[in-house]
Amino acid sequence: MINLTDSALNAVRSAISGADKPVGGLRIMVEAGGCAGYKYMMGLVNGADPDDTVIERDGVKVFVDNKSHELLAGTVIDFVVALEGSGFTFENPNATSSCSCGKSFG
Repeated sequence: MINLTDSALNAVRSAISGADKPVGGLRIMVEAGGCAGYKYMMGLVNGADPDDTVIERDGVKVFVDNKSHELLAGTVIDFVVALEGSGFTFENPNATSSCSCGKSFG
């Protein structure tokens, strides 16, 4: 299971309400690349693909494809506001290594 903190849920809700077109939820996926082997990707989408796992929490839907779901199982996604900037963070128990930017893992 992938978990979003209350802060992350609020950030997603804000992004959905400000979107120009209808949004069904948030897609989270993992792609090959980044400085540690895999990189996290997120974006607002209209709906789920046929092979997606759909996670819903407090009215927010998150869509994850099966390959990414395996790599993200147990991950906690947070939204952090800091002096250096704001953004989503991933606490992934499956990552054996990560880079300093926090957007890539191995």
